[in-house]
Amino acid sequence: NMDSTLHYIHNDSDLSTNSSFSPEEERKSKVQDVVPQALLDQYLSMTDPSRAQTVDTEIAKHCAYSLPGVALTLGRQNWHCLKDTYETLASDMQWKVRRTLAFSIHELAVILGDQLTAGDLVPVFNGFLKDLDEVRIGVLKHLHDFLKLLHLDKRREYLYQLQEFLVTDNSRNWRFRAELAEQLILLLDLYSARDIYDYLRPIAFSLCADKVSSVRWISYKLVSEMVKKLYMASTSTFVVDLMNELVEKFCKCPKWSGRQTFVFICQTISEDDCLPMDQFA
Repeated sequence: NMDSTLHYIHNDSDLSTNSSFSPEEERKSKVQDVVPQALLDQYLSMTDPSRAQTVDTEIAKHCAYSLPGVALTLGRQNWHCLKDTYETLASDMQWKVRRTLAFSIHELAVILGDQLTAGDLVPVFNGFLKDLDEVRIGVLKHLHDFLKLLHLDKRREYLYQLQEFLVTDNSRNWRFRAELAEQLILLLDLYSARDIYDYLRPIAFSLCADKVSSVRWISYKLVSEMVKKLYMASTSTFVVDLMNELVEKFCKCPKWSGRQTFVFICQTISEDDCLPMDQFA
């Protein structure tokens, strides 16, 4: 992968096919002509773990914060200069460093383009998805921004993982679930009607029954947008099935809170004109 990525970056320039670079080749791979080389070398040396511990424990976090700006300055053709440093920071023992990268990975994806993102950023992104909640919230807040940059087949792979966002290290972390509901509203535009019905619908229904009212209110909006999206799709059976399930799950719920949820969802659907009135009736 390293060879093919560098091959792409250098626009088919001759490169050694040996995957294990010698120290001389390693040094050459960090050379660019956009900024003074000494300045870049100084920046890259700051991420060395032994140096970071002797100079300043916060230095890795500052380097992580600056990395998208450095990448933008150097341009995607010089990403090979930063790739190793990025991977070092992404596996840093301090969660604050990983959190900083998680919040900016969608910006870096725009800078690098789809090919480099798929090869170099997606593995890091997948690692952040399994990290601490403090790190996961970074990718969750910009989930739509990142997934929209991926090809459709790669994007669909994440449908299976969205359910995992319902589980947090601390069950009282309701803002995490509220953010998930906000992101799912945006994600409706990226997936087909079948994917929405099969994968996003169960998560939306689970969020509608959340213990925290702030999460539920956002989820009502999510369900109403889902109804609109499925109604506009050519296969109309999905929206009928969804509405039937709303009636069964909430309208006929033995608990008053479930029946109240049904009323609020109906209110949102009506206010947002998600359905023609005859269909609503």
